[in-house]
Order: sequence, then structure tokens, then C-alpha cells
Amino acid sequence: MKILVTGGAGFIGSHIADAYSAAGHDVVIIDNLSTGREKNINPQATFIKMDIRDRTITDVFQQFHFDIVNHQAAQMDVRLSVRDPIFDAENNVIGLLNVVQNAADHGVKKVIYASSGGVVYGEQDYFPADEEHPQRPYCPYGVTKLVGEKYLYYYAKTVNLTYTAFRYANVYGPRQNPHGEAGVIAIFLQKLFNREQAVINGDGRQTRDYVYVADVVQANVMALTGGDNDVFNIGTGIELDVNNIYQLLNTLTGAHMPEKHGPAKAGEQRRSVLDIKKALTLLQWQPEYDFEQGLAATVEYFKEYELF
Repeated sequence: MKILVTGGAGFIGSHIADAYSAAGHDVVIIDNLSTGREKNINPQATFIKMDIRDRTITDVFQQFHFDIVNHQAAQMDVRLSVRDPIFDAENNVIGLLNVVQNAADHGVKKVIYASSGGVVYGEQDYFPADEEHPQRPYCPYGVTKLVGEKYLYYYAKTVNLTYTAFRYANVYGPRQNPHGEAGVIAIFLQKLFNREQAVINGDGRQTRDYVYVADVVQANVMALTGGDNDVFNIGTGIELDVNNIYQLLNTLTGAHMPEKHGPAKAGEQRRSVLDIKKALTLLQWQPEYDFEQGLAATVEYFKEYELF
């Protein structure tokens, strides 16, 4: 199949592009390299430097006749979305619409979409949250991710454009960018390897569900042939707090830096953990990496490949 991966130079998107290429698919990557990196781009893929908001993306769809669009490109920084909701919406709503409308206009069979299980539910009523949990986003980023799901439902109903939406938990692993405000594991690793003081927001007891990037990739591979017109949580169902993660990384890196806390950040949830039974039942997907395995692999990657 011919597959477009938006955000394919980024953390998750580049791993997905690698998997699709390894499976023999013809992959095209669109990325504006605002947070993605050229070194992440699969050498077998066709790379086009472009912003997803650019209307000339129509030319790309006309040229390549895609079967599948995997849409990973996004503004994904929760705190930036709070500071600048308009910028967040321009990328995550207008950018999405530019891609999806072209998919509908040019005979694409399916769109696979990266949503967020960490933010679309807001403060949870019960734990873990299944896909039927009320959706009350607590930040503009969560609002725009949920809006993306609703637009895909609209296109499925009106023009029969098939979709699968994945509500990711907190994804971590090799290639995660440590220089933004998203991805606490990468941020901590960058600080600890440099023997710099990391700051834990608030009391550090806020919890998240951390899923290794290779498991997320496998869900995106399965979505090529399953999960049509549905939404799935992709996580582990296990809660871990930030203090625990910091201490684990402190030990694995040998940094032994003291724990320092700063003020809590606006727009961040207290607890977040996902129920993944639906993905297991309907997609036959489940995570293969436990946290210790994924964390060890991530530490080794950052030690060997990241230039801090």
C-alpha cells in the first residue's frame, strides 16, 4: 500500500514509518521539522518538508494516490496549548482538516489518527477510564484532539472515509524529544545525563499511564486492516507517579541527583490511566513491553544516540 505518514520525522511518527516501510509499504512522510528531526526520517521513505496547514498539500495527494493516511502530526504540548490556544487549534484542527479533506477528495481508503487518552477524558470519574468515560478535556490540546475524533466520525458518516482513532496514553521511548515540555521521561533523562537539576512539577504524585513506543507502533500496524470506524485506548492500565519515575531514572543513569519540586502547571490532570480491554478484544492488541523493559531500552538509546 501507499501510505502517507504526517509527522513522520517525529518521535512516534518516525517509528510508525519505519514499521510500514519494513512491512513493504510505500511510505511518504510529510513533516515541517518544527519538532521532528531529519535523522529520524526513514531512508526508504519519500520525504516532503511541508506544514500540514499548507494548502499545496493537495498537490501531494494528487501525485501519490495514497491508500492510507496515518496522521501523527500535531501540536502536542499541553502547556503551550494553554498559553496559545489559537496556535494549538490552527495545527490540531485546521491542519487535521486540511489533511482529512484531501484524503476524502482523493480516494484515500482510511485515516489512522493519533488522539490522546491522557487529556480527552479530563479528570477521571473512575480508574482506569474506558472509551465510554465522559470526555471533559482539561486543556485546549485535549479539546482539539477530541474535535479531531468528531470530524473523523463526520467524514465516515458523510463520505464513507474509514478511520481508526487511537487515544494514546503517555508514550515514551527512543527518539522522544527532550527539548520540549512534552515527555517527562525524555526531559528527565536529558537533565540527569547532563548532571543538571530536573524539576518535578507540584508534589510529583500525579500519575500517568506510560506505554512504550514499540507497542504504539504495533497498534498502528494492526489498524491497517482492523479497528474500522472506532476509537481505542492505547496504554497499559497501570498508573505510575512522577516521583517514582524520577527515582528509577536517577538510578538507571547513575546521576543520583536530589529531588526538587516546583509549582504545579496549569492544565495538567492529577490522575490518568486507561482501560485497554477494547483494543485487546477488537484489535487483539496488548502491550508487550513492561515499564522496566521499556525504560531500560530508552535509557540505553539516550545514552548512546542523544547529544545533550
